Amino acid sequence: MTTPVLSLKNAALSLDGNAGRVDILHEVNLTVQKGETLGLVGPSGSGKSSLLMLMGGLEQATGGTITALGQNLTDMDEDALARFRRNAMGVVFQNFHLIPTMTALENVATPLELAGQKDAFQRAEAELDAVGLSHRRDHYPAQLSGGEQQRVALARAAAPRPQILLADEPTGNLDETNGAAIVDLLFGLRDRHGATLVLVTHSHSLARRCDRVVRLRDGRISEDSQQEAAE
Repeated sequence: MTTPVLSLKNAALSLDGNAGRVDILHEVNLTVQKGETLGLVGPSGSGKSSLLMLMGGLEQATGGTITALGQNLTDMDEDALARFRRNAMGVVFQNFHLIPTMTALENVATPLELAGQKDAFQRAEAELDAVGLSHRRDHYPAQLSGGEQQRVALARAAAPRPQILLADEPTGNLDETNGAAIVDLLFGLRDRHGATLVLVTHSHSLARRCDRVVRLRDGRISEDSQQEAAE
């Protein structure tokens, strides 16, 4: 039996707020296999984004264990988690998180430079070309539309050739046309680089394109179903 790319065992997350401790995720058990596309769905506040953040080591679990590519994320400190994400994961957020003082090309090249890649700018240029933005390489985020900014964010996430690609509401801030284009690019990047893709979405059409859909409610998995990916 193959080792899962991601494995969560009794994973829990609680955070302290003004009103006291809030339990966000409760004993989540989940595995994701190599090359799988997994959609996380559910109502607002169900814990979808928090679960994705645990998978990426962007939130520290308060219970259970989380393993990614055979590495126990719950045993790592912040520096080790940052190195692991740099080497193995690409993350795409709803709000793009581009560096405003850097051009599109510089934004995409940044993770490659941090990883010590000698050909960082050549690879960044190739990724921008793959998302149809080579002509915007010297533009700053403020000069780009929302759809273009998300394309740059996708290129930046894909440039290091991550084994795991995480996306949190990647079409949430886009209109229907731009959203559809981003979805095509996201799955195209997955196919081109062979990454395992996990995404949070409210979009039924996006969820239908995944191999498998996990539904959350009140911080627990309420449904886990395989499905045929849409053509």
